[in-house]
Amino acid sequence: MDENVVESLEQSVESAGWKEKIPEFNKGFLEWDKELIFNARTQRGYEVEYDAHLQWGCSPTETLLMSVAGCMAIDVVYFLQKMKVDLKGFRIDYEGRRNLTPPQYYTSIYMLITLSGKGLTPKKVERAISLSQEKYCSVYHSLRKDIEVKVEYRIEDEPK
Repeated sequence: MDENVVESLEQSVESAGWKEKIPEFNKGFLEWDKELIFNARTQRGYEVEYDAHLQWGCSPTETLLMSVAGCMAIDVVYFLQKMKVDLKGFRIDYEGRRNLTPPQYYTSIYMLITLSGKGLTPKKVERAISLSQEKYCSVYHSLRKDIEVKVEYRIEDEPK
């Protein structure tokens, strides 16, 4: 990809709007409900239920994995749109492998991105993923440095 295009992409991220709105501090609260069930709320009012027994809510590690995928998805879709791709479909299937003994951190994360649309090329998709992983995905950069992260993609034909 032309270096001017890459520089233009990076400049557009710097002035994208959503990056400028990111507060220096995030806050919220987590409150015990009962047993090992907790309710968390972000500073903007979004709620997540956590449940150690996985009956009434999700686990913190599930939302961590979802956050990595969500952060990467926002970046990749944004970059592809800036590359004039007419995106019709985007999905990330993800899985994480954990250490089985405490502290049971993720040892590896695998993501498969499935995309469809006009103007998609392997070069564009690889560049969008690379920019996210190397520079822009704040969740990815908040993880342990020894986690193996593998991202693959599959470009599908548009439905007729």
